[in-house]
Amino acid sequence: MSVGLIVQKYGGTSVADPDRIKAVAENIAITKRRGHDVIVVVSAMGKATDNLIALADSVSRSQSGREMDMLLTTGERQTAALTTMALHERGIDAISFTGSQVGIITDTAHRKAKIVEVKGDRVRAALGEGQVAVIAGFQGVSTDKEITTMGRGASDLTASALAGAMGADTCEIYTDVTGVFTADPRIVPRARRLRTVHFDEMLEMAGAGSKVLAMRSVEFARNHDVPLHVRSAFTWEQGTLVSNEEPSVEDPIISGVVTDMTEAKVTVLGVPDRPGISAALFEALADHNVNVDMIVQNTSTDGTTDISFTMPMADMAASEEVVRRVADEIDARDVTHDDAIGKLSLVGAGMKSSPGIAAKMFRILADDQVNIQMISTSTIRVSVIIPSVDMERAARALHMAFGLDSESDYAAPLPERK
Repeated sequence: MSVGLIVQKYGGTSVADPDRIKAVAENIAITKRRGHDVIVVVSAMGKATDNLIALADSVSRSQSGREMDMLLTTGERQTAALTTMALHERGIDAISFTGSQVGIITDTAHRKAKIVEVKGDRVRAALGEGQVAVIAGFQGVSTDKEITTMGRGASDLTASALAGAMGADTCEIYTDVTGVFTADPRIVPRARRLRTVHFDEMLEMAGAGSKVLAMRSVEFARNHDVPLHVRSAFTWEQGTLVSNEEPSVEDPIISGVVTDMTEAKVTVLGVPDRPGISAALFEALADHNVNVDMIVQNTSTDGTTDISFTMPMADMAASEEVVRRVADEIDARDVTHDDAIGKLSLVGAGMKSSPGIAAKMFRILADDQVNIQMISTSTIRVSVIIPSVDMERAARALHMAFGLDSESDYAAPLPERK
């Protein structure tokens, strides 16, 4: 009889080459031999997805979403088959599946599909026969029966969605860091690993730009109350547990300083100040699946105003034509872009009952001569847009000022900064 059902997800660096796949297979085998039922979700090996994108660029200047999804899903399928072979070598009965084979049903938006349903019948059958189910992450099949992908980092989403649908006891996310930290150790060397993080805090961290967990994976896990255990596939040590467990009164007010260098700012100048203008702009962006983050509209002067917003740099090419078209339609004066920015955020559940956090943050940045361009807040987060050249200095200053520094620098090997 099995002890419990565990979902294990392995990221690209964890399965980057044959030796890493063998190490992962050994860890899966150990888990299985302890009596657990095991579902494994794998990403593409190392830079395989980047290489596939480069291949597409080498043969065509523009690619349809459908054909890109057909191409990109091959990376995860390759890893799933190789991992299954490595498990067979260790005497573990295992079978690999694509996302569509296990019934991960999505909407029809290629490259950014959203999960509609997880059927999982073939996974249940495999587990019933004592097999380890190894599933290619990041992909599914649409309601139109087309192969789809769910965006970069979506193997986490595959894992948490399967964990929720299958009633897993826990979902282990294996990556190249040893857990969730108070900051990116590559930027703040004295960042500390957190023992536990509440789902709400992790959602804010992911939304603010933390790359440890994809935001949609955390949402699925929270909605189905499936704990996520973030661990290193290189050290195998205990990492960070992300769950609904309420923080202790002894926990610090601030849990993390999050940095994001992947956004760009767009400003539409001289926008007529009348009803419906903002709707026209942001509806057009939404129709093109552009994810807008922070929005600031200036006070109207002489019947016009300026609207600034941020979005992922990766969406800039797709959005530029849309923004300029709408700007012409609404008689705006001009459109400007700025990609030399960064988003810096403080996240912490303790902010709910601790006034003055934002004021302290702004004072620290002012004393460090860091200019704030935009501000956004939630109940447990304060985010600012600042010049990218000031990011590292500002993050370290905030980390130290809010008492998050450890006594020594982070010592484990660090992944490359992407």
